[in-house]
Amino acid sequence: MSKTPSPCIDVCKYKREGHCIGCAMTKAQKSLFKELKKNKHKEAFVEMLMTQQEHLGKFKGWRGAYEKKCRKKGARVPFDTV
Repeated sequence: MSKTPSPCIDVCKYKREGHCIGCAMTKAQKSLFKELKKNKHKEAFVEMLMTQQEHLGKFKGWRGAYEKKCRKKGARVPFDTV
């Protein structure tokens, strides 16, 4: 399996109190993800982000877009139930 891709889905519009309307990350979180080296840390970050999205709400399109990105890169989909 390939490395966990960035949760960014290339929307990059910061509203909602500094959170991107596409992925829910802040600019600081995007920078932090880029600094992560170990795949297990990247996977944990994505799990944290999914929890953050649940609390913030209104990020319904992210899940499908990120799943497509993971599959295209041959990476494990973190929320895949199969």
